[in-house]
Amino acid sequence: MQDARFDVVGLGNAIVDVLAHTNDAFLAEHGMAKGAMTLIEADRALDIYHLMEGCVECSGGSAANTMVGLASLGGNAVYVGKVRDDRLGDLFRQDIRAAGVIFDTPSATDGPPTGRSLVLVTPDAQRTMNTFLGSSATLGPDDVDAAVIEAARITYLEGYLWDPEPAKQAFLKAAQIAHKAGRKVALSLSDPFCVERHRAEFRDLVAGHVDLLLANETEVISLYETAGFDDALEQLRENCEVAAVTLGAQGSVIVSGAELVRVEAEPVESVVDTTGAGDLFAGGFLLGISRGLDLETCGRLGSLAAAEIIGHFGARPEASLKELVRERAGFTLGP
Repeated sequence: MQDARFDVVGLGNAIVDVLAHTNDAFLAEHGMAKGAMTLIEADRALDIYHLMEGCVECSGGSAANTMVGLASLGGNAVYVGKVRDDRLGDLFRQDIRAAGVIFDTPSATDGPPTGRSLVLVTPDAQRTMNTFLGSSATLGPDDVDAAVIEAARITYLEGYLWDPEPAKQAFLKAAQIAHKAGRKVALSLSDPFCVERHRAEFRDLVAGHVDLLLANETEVISLYETAGFDDALEQLRENCEVAAVTLGAQGSVIVSGAELVRVEAEPVESVVDTTGAGDLFAGGFLLGISRGLDLETCGRLGSLAAAEIIGHFGARPEASLKELVRERAGFTLGP
């Protein structure tokens, strides 16, 4: 197996986040499921956008956030996602490259506009996402560069990408290339509603194509339809090599065969916005795995990255995560 040039290549929905504060009454008035990600059409996206005040626009998308976090930690990250050749597509490309992530997927020149997620954050820091996939849903097998997949220690897929059929084929192609090259494949379950839509397919995917699984407690219980979390952990032991499950303020649990590691959440002064917490945890965890670190250290890296992101508005780090790790954990993640 050849040496890896990249730590992780992430495949995901290339989405521009449009963030604004709101309240529970607004969500109820407009029929939004609090704390969930709901797929919407272009007209609905436009209507919601006009109702939002004090918006902040930045490149987003779950796997893209993870790659940015990984790069901030000192990792070598590549992103694969589809944008249109429009204003938001240009914004996405500039943002993610400025963050140190390689992004060379060609822009679409026709079809739907660049996708966007209208993220409404309530005072309890919960985020409710209304997502128009737009051009991100056109990602297909032809966008997967075998040379890039072969050169990355881990290929990472966001569960949200499993909705459009072409994107499913893109992931399966990437997973096959990765395993043939002796690399690892990771999956994020992304969202409980996503799990409900694709439960049977996700089970098959985890059992047949995934080495590393990232999820939260609700998602894994839903995936295996168990009575409780302990039963879900037993299923994870049997079906994937390593699983990291986040538990909010209770930290995370990592299982690998008979091994079980509990990692405490990093303390934060105040929780401002939980948008991207799971994405940034994934970035730290995956970088640790790609560098051969022990599971507890991998979980600590994830917790440090997640703690930084929930302390401010938005899903991208405002401080160098590499420096944060050096200050709090006492080591540096170099090339």
